Amino acid sequence: MAKTGRTHRADDRKHHALKIAHGLEENYRVAICALNHKNPFELLAATILSAQCTDERVNMVTPALFTNYPTPAMLAAADQADVEKIVQSTGFFRSKAGNLIGMAQGLMSQFNGELPRTLEEMITLPGVGRKTANVVLGTAFGIPTGVVVDTHVKRITRLLGLTKNTSPEKIEQDLQTLLPKSEWINFSHRLIHHGRRICIARRPKCEECPLLSLCHRVGLPPLA
Repeated sequence: MAKTGRTHRADDRKHHALKIAHGLEENYRVAICALNHKNPFELLAATILSAQCTDERVNMVTPALFTNYPTPAMLAAADQADVEKIVQSTGFFRSKAGNLIGMAQGLMSQFNGELPRTLEEMITLPGVGRKTANVVLGTAFGIPTGVVVDTHVKRITRLLGLTKNTSPEKIEQDLQTLLPKSEWINFSHRLIHHGRRICIARRPKCEECPLLSLCHRVGLPPLA
C-alpha cells in the first residue's frame, strides 16, 4: 500500500530527528549529567534543588547537604530550619527543604530507603514530578521513562524544528514520538551540553554549530 502524504511527513520528521541525535552523539559522545552526585539518592536530592536554579549553584550547595545528610534516613530526621540554611541560595529554599525532607521520609516509609525504579512510584515522592523522575531513572538506572525537557531542550528543539509546542509535557510527547527509546536519555544530556557551549540563549554561535545544516533556526534572523 502506498504511503500517504501524512505518513511521508512523519517519516521525514523522524529521519530529521535521528540525524540530529547522531550529530549530537558525534560531538558530545560522553553524555553526563551536569549535577554532581555519587549515588541515586544524591542525584534525586540535587535534581529537586535544580528547579528554577542553575546546576552550577546546586553543585555549590550539595557538598554541605550530603556531608550533613548522606542517607535518606538522616535527611528524613533533619530539622527543616537546618536544611533551609544549607539550600537557601538555590531559591524557594523553604519549599525545597520541605520537599527534600518529605522525599527522604517517603523513601524510608514507602521504599525501605531505596529509590523506586518506576515513574509511577517515583512521582509519589514530595517534590518529584515527571521531569525529576525522568532525570533520576535515566541517569542513575539507565531506564528510559521519558525525555527530559529543561529550558535548553525546550528552546533548542523549537529552533531545530522538532516541535512547535511550548509546554514541556507536549514537547516531551513530540520527542518520544520522533526518537527511539534508545535515544531518550542521552539526547537530553547532549542537547543540554550543546545549549551551554554552542546554542547559547540570546547569543547562539550558529557559524560554529555542527548542527547548522540540520537546524531550521526557527525565530532567528537569517545568517549574513
